[in-house]
Amino acid sequence: MNEWRKIERDVRDELGEGITWNARENAIYWVDIKAAALNRMALDDGSIQRWSMPEPVGWVVQDACGDLIGGFQSGFGRIQLDPLAVTPLFDPEPHFPGNRMNDGKADRHGAIWCGTMDMAEDHARGSLYRLDRDGACKVIDSGYMVPNGPAFSPCGRWLYHSDTALRTIYRLELGEAGIVNKQPFIVFSEDQGHPDGMTADAEGHLWVAHWDGGRISRFTPDGTLNRSLPLPAKRVTNICFAGAQLDRMFVTTAATGLAHSEFDGALYEIRPGVTGLPTHSYGGQLASSLKVDFAD
Repeated sequence: MNEWRKIERDVRDELGEGITWNARENAIYWVDIKAAALNRMALDDGSIQRWSMPEPVGWVVQDACGDLIGGFQSGFGRIQLDPLAVTPLFDPEPHFPGNRMNDGKADRHGAIWCGTMDMAEDHARGSLYRLDRDGACKVIDSGYMVPNGPAFSPCGRWLYHSDTALRTIYRLELGEAGIVNKQPFIVFSEDQGHPDGMTADAEGHLWVAHWDGGRISRFTPDGTLNRSLPLPAKRVTNICFAGAQLDRMFVTTAATGLAHSEFDGALYEIRPGVTGLPTHSYGGQLASSLKVDFAD
């Protein structure tokens, strides 16, 4: 039940990330940040496509029209694939040209939550943003070195978000205006590596990828380690549930900074024995002139 399968491909990802399930297409999408590429695998036949992007992209989210919204180095952009066209929308951080977007997802209300980071990882100048359906973009939280996640509890009350550099996953209680409460939820030990991308399952447990930890782990709603599934890749980066029953799990990894290996930078499938939550789309229409509001 918990055995992994490496997806055979002709290319490995330098920094695989941002994996997401697209129910409309019965496919998964994920990015290769350092290679500035977007990948797609059709679950019907296992065919894989890869597109070069104009700059590093950290995540993609489907919108209501079937196109993709991407989080690029220079901010939000719209991606159309047939034919390929990438349209810049707006940059929430023109004052930080060395920043890029790192990870993001849409919530049940159709808003996108995403984080930014200093590409050189020298300064904790990353922020957590929420892009609402009406196009308003708000800074929810700041001071991140390497933001990762987010993931949402089944009830919608909790947002999980990490600072990978600090080995810390935070649990943020959500209210109508944003964060009601933020507390450290899980702190990784050195031998566990660093918490990277994550997702919640239908039972409310949190699945976390271990960067430099070579595994994924499942934590109970109170933060207790439930089980760990080892992988042959050292730098495990992100997780999503997929398939008609949401009972298939796909995991991205990174090869960056490591000696050549067939396992590092590969895509994996795991049968976790539990089901995931539906993937949500962005529910708004984006224009190229949006305002960023900073939280009080």
